[in-house]
Amino acid sequence: MDISIKYDPKSVEKKRYDYWMKGNYFSSYPDDRIPYTIVMPPPNITGVLHIGHMLNNTIQDVLIRYARMKGYNACWIPGTDHASIATEAKVVDQLKKQGLSKSFLGREKFLHYVLEWSKKHKNIIFDQLKKLGCSCDWNRTQFTMNQKLSRSVSKIFIDLYEHGYIYRDYHVVNWDPKAKTTLSDEEVLYEERIGQLYYLKYQIKGEKNYVTVATTRPETIFGDTALCFHPYDSRYFHLKGKYAKVPIINKYIPIIQDSYVDKDFGTGFLKVTPAHDKYDKNIADKHKLDIVDIFNEDATLNEKGLHYKGMNRFEVRKKITEELKQLGFLVKKEKYNHKIGFSERTLSVVEQRLSLQWFLKMREISVPAIEAVKNGDIQFYPKKFNKIYFQWMNQIRDWNISRQLWWGHRLPVYYYGKKPNDFVVAESLEKALKKARKKSENSYLSHDEIWQDTDVLDTWFSSWLFPLSVFDGISHPHNHEISYYYPTEDIVTGSDILFFWVARMIIAGFFFQKKKPFKKVFFTGIVRDSKNQKISKSLNNSPNPIDLINQYGADAVRMGLMLKTSAGKDFHFEEKICLQGRNFSNKVWNAFRLIKSWKIQKSQHVPDYSIIAIKWLKNRFYYVLEMFEKNLQEYKFDESLMILYKFIWYDFCSYFLEIIKPIHGNRCISKIEYLNTIKFFEKILKLLHPYMPFLSEEIWNLIEKRKPEEALIVSYWPKNKSYDYEMLVSFERITQIISKIRNIRNKSNIPYQKSLVLFTMRKKEEKEYNSIILKLANLSKIVSVLEEPKNESIYSFFLDTDQFFLSLADQSYHSTSHMDIIRIEKKIQHFHNLLSLIRKNLSNDKYVSSIPKNLLLKERKKESDTLKKIYQLKKYLKFLRK
Repeated sequence: MDISIKYDPKSVEKKRYDYWMKGNYFSSYPDDRIPYTIVMPPPNITGVLHIGHMLNNTIQDVLIRYARMKGYNACWIPGTDHASIATEAKVVDQLKKQGLSKSFLGREKFLHYVLEWSKKHKNIIFDQLKKLGCSCDWNRTQFTMNQKLSRSVSKIFIDLYEHGYIYRDYHVVNWDPKAKTTLSDEEVLYEERIGQLYYLKYQIKGEKNYVTVATTRPETIFGDTALCFHPYDSRYFHLKGKYAKVPIINKYIPIIQDSYVDKDFGTGFLKVTPAHDKYDKNIADKHKLDIVDIFNEDATLNEKGLHYKGMNRFEVRKKITEELKQLGFLVKKEKYNHKIGFSERTLSVVEQRLSLQWFLKMREISVPAIEAVKNGDIQFYPKKFNKIYFQWMNQIRDWNISRQLWWGHRLPVYYYGKKPNDFVVAESLEKALKKARKKSENSYLSHDEIWQDTDVLDTWFSSWLFPLSVFDGISHPHNHEISYYYPTEDIVTGSDILFFWVARMIIAGFFFQKKKPFKKVFFTGIVRDSKNQKISKSLNNSPNPIDLINQYGADAVRMGLMLKTSAGKDFHFEEKICLQGRNFSNKVWNAFRLIKSWKIQKSQHVPDYSIIAIKWLKNRFYYVLEMFEKNLQEYKFDESLMILYKFIWYDFCSYFLEIIKPIHGNRCISKIEYLNTIKFFEKILKLLHPYMPFLSEEIWNLIEKRKPEEALIVSYWPKNKSYDYEMLVSFERITQIISKIRNIRNKSNIPYQKSLVLFTMRKKEEKEYNSIILKLANLSKIVSVLEEPKNESIYSFFLDTDQFFLSLADQSYHSTSHMDIIRIEKKIQHFHNLLSLIRKNLSNDKYVSSIPKNLLLKERKKESDTLKKIYQLKKYLKFLRK
């Protein structure tokens, strides 16, 4: 068998993924096995995946591969999200570079460009997932705009409307001026910014007196419809029922009272601008105030802004401040720290704007979703997210589900007249026409007199149905697939979409299917860059995952990410974690090369050390298996992988293989030793497979030729067995003895070729392990003594309460050269020089009094350690000169 010296992930990964695809190992169909289903959080089709997506999908692949090997019918459904706002913004920007615009192209042609974009980026995303090793059922690939899912979205909208849960009304909404669409509260990101607080004078009607109002937005005075103070604020009782004149526009507005006003903010007076602040709108509704909208869709001022018409809102702020100052209405301005909302998708500053939108009533339908998490029917990992979930759910507001975009699920709403209520909700134009004729009592209403709403639904309105719609559970709620696969098992997602997606999926599951949509939710931490910023597409701060895979290999990237993964905890991505993964890949590969280099000898003699090693490895493996699975099932991916990493690197490679390895250049090994090595190496590959699928599958198939049904990906997971814990404790002690002997060799520059004698005063002799100590520590013999040996002893060490002594073997075991003596003398001189420098510092009172206590203690320890090294080297030198 030709096994390359160095592991080459590039050639292996493509070959192995093709092998899995050809074998149809990822596919799932309902059968008599227990299902294990994961629905992938569908990435947006707005570009390539970033490192956060790679982390999320690696975790899902670990879970699905583990479940598959445990005998479950594993079904992992991949998909992509059409991402209305983000995708439309990307395509608009792309068209702008070509000198084209949405309005010029029209809806139909524009959507043609978006479909081309979506097709291209879906393929890019799926190719990246395949390179990562994701074992998704590609036959079940979903897209939130495909026909089945679109039909489900439309049906849900109609059902909810007909049952009174969806309504249309004017509300102050979050408005994205760049995308020219409304946003939900969850799509607004808030940041602390230092701005200005402007103090403006409003003259009281019929008086020369003024009232001063503090505002961060002087440009909105064109929309003022009242001034307001707190009913208990005695400073302003005399103004009750009066009117004040708005500067520049010279319009009189009422002075009212409302308990919403904060008496301690600014002057205790509030300017009420109902069209551009939801709290102001509440005051306006209570006091029946006028509502004046002063902004266009792009947040420039409309005709209400007088001579500022068509000007950008921030430019108006600068200019109107100057005008107010010249007119004497600006009293002062001061720095003010406040939160500003930004659109998550376009990063433009969000404007609050009165708008006619569609809303979904949420409070009533949320109750079962709250109870499911409260009673543990759905579990969050980590549990800290329960509290955050309850806070949001208990304060839940109606969901603004309409968006002023062209890309997305178009509202199944049709209008036929000028009155507010002249519309019907239907799944097609033909059905809408029938409903409209009946509602309007006009049987002659024609196709030309009815038109569909131009808005689309919020992207999340399709995503919240995902666990149901992927199995066609909306259109056919009791079909065979949804009955088999639903509820799904795990959702793996970032905590930043707890409200966008997770909470809403739970609500939808109970409302439409009367069942929870999944059993457990694992929240990944947020992957951050060196500046502590969240890694995201919009910030363009993610390393290219494909470049990392090409450089280190997919298994190395997966392992690096998983070693950093702890439930709900953020971590900073560093490329060196991939290097650690690559080094581990090479370690496993080299272990395999070593094993395959051995030749099976005819002799059945098995050395004592190998018999013990095989027995120990068996016990150690089943102990590790128990700990590994316990952590994996608790979603402690980093801990489970580290347990396996240490077991492979230290237990299997550094101890077991070193113990049984043929000595003196001999490559022959007994059949018993070889078969046991292969047996446990295969078990190790099974544990490694969920984390490092390519490497493990490659070695599995190189060990021996396998039938298709014997592929590692569908092999049976090792079953737990009892183990002798006492033996593991005893062996751990033996490894500590070996380690101490090796450390003495290294510190004292005793070459490995020079054999040593170990004298032991152990109370518990543990002689059965002597053959292992002799081999791995290169000892000539182990001698039990009752007291410290005279003269022969050179070094000693303690392990617990037992003392050990090391001596070079008698003269027949070594020959001293002149160069050995010179080398040791130079070492002694080096440490004497170092000791001189240390003592010079410690004898300097100024130095001792100026440095921190911990550094002083380090210096004194350094002095002590150096003295010990000089003593040991002199002792060794004396022996060499005998």
